[in-house]
Amino acid sequence: MKKNIILGIDPGSQLMGYALLSIQNNQPVLINMDVLSLTKYEDIYERLEKIHTKICSLISTHQPQAFAIEAPFFGKNVQSMLKLGRAQGVAIAAAMQYKIPVTEYSPKKVKQSITGNGNANKEQVWKMLQQILQIGTQPKYFDASDALSVALCHYYQTNSVIGQTRKGFKNWADFIRQQEKVKKG
Repeated sequence: MKKNIILGIDPGSQLMGYALLSIQNNQPVLINMDVLSLTKYEDIYERLEKIHTKICSLISTHQPQAFAIEAPFFGKNVQSMLKLGRAQGVAIAAAMQYKIPVTEYSPKKVKQSITGNGNANKEQVWKMLQQILQIGTQPKYFDASDALSVALCHYYQTNSVIGQTRKGFKNWADFIRQQEKVKKG
């Protein structure tokens, strides 16, 4: 039986978080989470090449079926946003090179999916990840757990009642109508 694996990415031009989540018997299981540190490379283009190489290596090794990435939030520093956008673009291009479907999630959507609060802080997200996935050791950088939260968000979004539109549910109201029909029938 082929495992369903999700590769989650928290893009960055200095630290890129990545996580691999396996879905076994409809339960998410952590394979690995870590960061790619890019701070020792002065040249932005060298950093972008390292991001591409790392993503391609992760894909080759683990063969994920889905690629989930956090969409950049809009900050005040234009230069930082450009660098982040480039890092995200290179990561997405690597996934597309391997024909893996790409899904972007806003930071607020990820936090909402994991904690129920779109304004949760990184510590709150980490504590929920710890409980949900039975993880003991906190990673050195939150970029790694952020990537894991993106992967878990993707799992929730594609395996929830709402996410499964192929079952005929367009939204919660549609789901409730279907349940009422079952009760009455």
